Amino acid sequence: MTGTVRKIIYLANPYGFSAQQRVLLLPPLIAALEALGLEVWEPFERNNQEDPALPGWAYRIGQADFRDVRQADALFAVVNGVPPDEGVMVELGMAIALGKPTFLFRDDFRRATDSEEYPLNLMLFTGLPRQGWQRYYYTSITEIPALDKALVPWAKGRAG
Repeated sequence: MTGTVRKIIYLANPYGFSAQQRVLLLPPLIAALEALGLEVWEPFERNNQEDPALPGWAYRIGQADFRDVRQADALFAVVNGVPPDEGVMVELGMAIALGKPTFLFRDDFRRATDSEEYPLNLMLFTGLPRQGWQRYYYTSITEIPALDKALVPWAKGRAG
């Protein structure tokens, strides 16, 4: 063991609700984040093993996801859709409230905004810096390892 502790990134996403998206969209996204040396916590894989026939299953999943957001070092949120998935928005809000670094991923070209400055609802950007927020906003998987974006410096422990 090298003694190096990998940073943990919580991957807030709606892809687990669809078998096709779970197979086609999640693996390349997870692989791109892992290629940066990050440990990826994907909530459907980690916390959705509850039996929906048992009372309290939804509460237990929600609490497990909240625990993971609290324990992760940062959150990478898939904010596709108009509007984006409400569960992802709650997870993003929790991370912002907890002061976690947040990164947004949207390869959906549709605008969903109330502002000329941002491509989405302005509240999604409250966890990003006022100047240079674009460095925390990703529009394709190929941007994830980009050195001019904020994720690589954060993953390597350097100022973003």
